[in-house]
Order: sequence, then C-alpha cells, then structure tokens
Amino acid sequence: MALIVLWDIDHTLIDNAGVSKEIYAAAFEAVAQHRPSGPAVTEGRTDRLIMREMFDRDGLVQPGWDVIQAALEAAGRVWSEALRLRGRALPGVRQALTAVAQEPGVVSSVLTGNIAANARVKLAAFGLDGLVDLEVGAYGADHRDRAALVAVARDRIHVAHAFPAGAPVVLVGDTPRDVEAALTSGVHVVAVATGVHSASDLRMAGAEVVLPDLTDTAALLAHLAHVAAEQN
Repeated sequence: MALIVLWDIDHTLIDNAGVSKEIYAAAFEAVAQHRPSGPAVTEGRTDRLIMREMFDRDGLVQPGWDVIQAALEAAGRVWSEALRLRGRALPGVRQALTAVAQEPGVVSSVLTGNIAANARVKLAAFGLDGLVDLEVGAYGADHRDRAALVAVARDRIHVAHAFPAGAPVVLVGDTPRDVEAALTSGVHVVAVATGVHSASDLRMAGAEVVLPDLTDTAALLAHLAHVAAEQN
C-alpha cells in the first residue's frame, strides 16, 4: 500500500512531564531577559504560534524568528536530560512505531508543533527517533498554522521518496487541533485520548476514529490498511 502516517509527538508519542513548558519559558527568558508572565499555552499549537502568543501576552515586540528558534534549540539541549529522567514514551508507542515502519509502502514521519531540533531531542530521549523518518516531517518552524504543515510533509515525502502525490495521509494526534488540521487538509485522522482531551472532546472535534491509547497495534494497522485500500 502507499500511505503516509504523520505522528504528533507530545502526549501522543511521549509524556514530556512539563519539560516542554520549561523549554518555552527558558527560550522566552533568553530573548526577553526576564521570565514570562505565565506558562506557555500549548495544546496542539506550533512553536511559532506559542512563542508569538507569549510575547504578545507580555506586551513585547516580536523578535525575529531566527532569534527565537536559536533560543528554543538551546533550551531544548539544556532540558534534554531532564526530559529523559522525568518523561516517558507512552504505552504501546514503541511497538506501534516499529510496526508501522515495517509496513511496505508506508512512509512514517511526524507532524508536530515542535521545531525540528526539539522534536529530535524529544524522540531521542526515549530511543524513538530511529523509528520515523524525521527528514521529511513537518515542524513548528515551517508554518504558524498547524493545518498548513500537512502540505509541507506531503511535499517533502513526494520529493524524498518519489511518493504518489495523491497518496492518502493519516494524522495521529491527541488534540482537537490535530483533528482540525486533518479535516481542514482533507486527510484522515486517528485521535488518541492520551493527552488532556477526552475521547468525547476528540469526537466532538470531528474525529471518527478515537483510540484510548496506542497499545492495540493490530487495530491501528487494520485501520491504516483500510484507509490505504480505500484510496489506492
């Protein structure tokens, strides 16, 4: 089958145990020279949007993105060990990623609000980075709007793997923003209730397939096979 699977990271693949908010706070402080007035609001937002909202909330002029990205990368490196010690890969994730990566004709990558460097840090902390093709993923630096990242990943996969332009895509994520990104882009979504949003929240957002977690690898593979068969 020809199929693209794009995974969210935080609260879909890993529990970051609050380290993400520490990274945003540290990056903000490095640029603004003072602590932010409150924690970052994440919940499926991209890094571009998260940092913009933090500077707006504190009434500060937006710095250039290159300055913010450098601060985020530095903070990610500093907090990587804390992430490894405090966080964890979520149940079933390693098995799910391994199984999908072994499916012929499937490209498995990420669609995440994190910048690429910090996405790699988060996955590497739990030995998951080798189970997805990070070179063709879509990241928080690519666009402020999460839905726009679908086309970014599709284009990268098409170029890198000579993949059919119309190959079906499945997003796997834990927030209504993940669901919205899929529906807005006309692709499929598997929502997992492993974050702060309940299965009911995700269904109300429009997800037709909602899993409690990623422990049932067979059910996930069956759904992916169904999507591929339906559109190939």
